[in-house]
Amino acid sequence: MNDNFKYEYVATCLFGLESLLGDEITALGYEKVETIDGRVTFRGDLAAIARCNINLRFAERLFIKMGSFKAETFAELFDGVNALPWENWIAQDDAFPVKGHSIKSALTSIPDCQSIVKKAIVNRLSAEYDITWFKEEGVKYQVEFFILRNVATLMIDTSGVALHKRGYRPVAGVAPLRETLAAAMVKISRPRDEVLLWDPFCGSGTIAIEAAMMMTNTAPGLGREFAAEEFYDLPEKIWTDAREEAMSLKRDTPFEVYASDIDPKMVDLARANIHRADMGGHIKCFVRDAVDIVKADRRATIVCNPPYGERLSTDSEVAELYRNMGKCFSNLAPWQIYILSSVPDFERLYGKRADKVRTLYNGMIKCGFYQYFKNEDFKGRRNSDRHNVH
Repeated sequence: MNDNFKYEYVATCLFGLESLLGDEITALGYEKVETIDGRVTFRGDLAAIARCNINLRFAERLFIKMGSFKAETFAELFDGVNALPWENWIAQDDAFPVKGHSIKSALTSIPDCQSIVKKAIVNRLSAEYDITWFKEEGVKYQVEFFILRNVATLMIDTSGVALHKRGYRPVAGVAPLRETLAAAMVKISRPRDEVLLWDPFCGSGTIAIEAAMMMTNTAPGLGREFAAEEFYDLPEKIWTDAREEAMSLKRDTPFEVYASDIDPKMVDLARANIHRADMGGHIKCFVRDAVDIVKADRRATIVCNPPYGERLSTDSEVAELYRNMGKCFSNLAPWQIYILSSVPDFERLYGKRADKVRTLYNGMIKCGFYQYFKNEDFKGRRNSDRHNVH
């Protein structure tokens, strides 16, 4: 273990993105400790707070891990929280609200758990500062507990606003795609400098922007601030250094993205977001029906999140769209196609079995990420598949 890595952190993510997040953490030079659904625990130095908040593309939040312990009763929860060194972070005037979750554990009442955790922190800080009343008017340290199978983990949030909110998308369309998931879709599609990436259902432009940011190595958190920038024990220098490091790692690339949509209003919205993200030099945004795409004489990859669920009013509209996509995209081989959908029978409607399907979650919506990358057309489909398309 690196002797400089004195702190433990927890980075949370959407279900299905744990391996991508873990790879990011390793690439930053930190030591992974544990990976479970939706979170990666790792060790790092103090500067990791700034570097991870600014650079992690697939994380939702970054927490300082205060400790973990068995908690099957409220007494065990109180004693475990009371034993942790809260005074290392929280001063006597600071605010420390509490929230959390409990899964598959004996302690099921979240309000009761919140109350116990709060009382235990107050008890610990009262003994440390020799006071009984906390004004909580200073810096906010959001405390979060997570109880899984009777093991409680106590953490302090360093991010504030969730990390998927990069700052370039103040307004989104109906059922927007989370930025972290868009980045994951792009990463899984294996983008390359010389290969066009096209999102024909661009909506507010999220996939296109995340692709351009990834390929220019633009850190997703460069344009925003974080809760931990107010923490007393974090020198301003770690934030300055982290931002300078991130800026120095940006790269020039010929990478090009097309962002198109049938709705002119969405194209206008996407253009505004692209401008805010400063990615206009890599993204062409225009109006076009996705089922009218004609293959250009160049290598390309389609990565898209076509409408489903709340974005189309009826199942028949979804089915018709997917059938028409299948007809159109069958003429684009050898382009590679990557499609996110929550519709269970997507492949039947689309008319071709995917080469690979990966389960991802857009918030709480379970989706399949259907990957067509074997550079073949639809000519080998069985007659029954043809019937499904037509």
